[in-house]
Amino acid sequence: SWEGDARSMMRANLWLRTASRVLVRVARFRAIEFYELEQRAKKIRWDDFLTPDRGVTFRVTARKSKLYHSDAIAERLIKATRRPAAEDGQLFVVRVFRDEFTISVDTSGELLHMRGYRQAVGKAPLRETLAAALLLSAGWGGGMPLLDPLCGSGTIPIEGALLARRIAPGISRRFAFMDWPSHYEPAWRSLKTDAANGVLASSPVAIMGSDRDAGAIEAASANAERAGVARDLTLSVSAVSAVAPSEAKGLVATNPPYGKRVGDERDVRDLYAQFGNVLRSKFAGWRVALYSPDPKLTKQIALPLSEALRTTNGGIRVAALLGNVPD
Repeated sequence: SWEGDARSMMRANLWLRTASRVLVRVARFRAIEFYELEQRAKKIRWDDFLTPDRGVTFRVTARKSKLYHSDAIAERLIKATRRPAAEDGQLFVVRVFRDEFTISVDTSGELLHMRGYRQAVGKAPLRETLAAALLLSAGWGGGMPLLDPLCGSGTIPIEGALLARRIAPGISRRFAFMDWPSHYEPAWRSLKTDAANGVLASSPVAIMGSDRDAGAIEAASANAERAGVARDLTLSVSAVSAVAPSEAKGLVATNPPYGKRVGDERDVRDLYAQFGNVLRSKFAGWRVALYSPDPKLTKQIALPLSEALRTTNGGIRVAALLGNVPD
């Protein structure tokens, strides 16, 4: 969390590569009776975020509190806004813990991984935010070549190209704050202009992606075109065993399939082992970053890897693992 003005909120939505949404705190108060909740709610400046005809939706969680019925809490808050409830309305997130209410307004709208370019997906797509998180956790910023030998629909190479070229991930989409009565459009246009002026004409390093599935590479090419980075990528149909490194050493970053998501578990174990063999035989001196759901699968790679972060992908707990291929 941080304190800032409206411009900093807009900048966060424009530039954050790994966040799901940006919330603004609009109220904090204590209430143990519904009449107290109603009195406090009436004092909130709802009109800063809602036009007269804008619907609202409240996402409420309550723990260890006198007021614990989330639907009843949402009902009182909706009444205080004097707007209709609507599934596609402006989202407010309400957390109640030990009778303390924290009410926040969602500034983002669609989750921030919805960059707008990924319309074609593979069997088990990786969210854009998770692809960016893997690259950032590895310290990759476009200073060395990047290769994803299991690229699927191309999310890691595309996010790499956006990062390398300094393209703001939110530059081509709408956000919830743009519909607020308090929104100041000139400030938003200024931020977008500054972002556009800082974009590099092309990636300073080679960014490569390959997959044995021709359909996946076709999807990756279409996604890269929509993202405006098709010319920055080299995409090819290739099995892992046939992947060749660039002359300069760089980073291999990938999200291998998990047995829980696609394919047979034995085939997945064999793939991890083969991936490790290829790294050790062809990619000496390269960095490695990957997501893995299971230490048993990771062990098949037979490389020293350390955990950088834990998250979930498609509801599966995964770890981002980093390492170096010995020279």
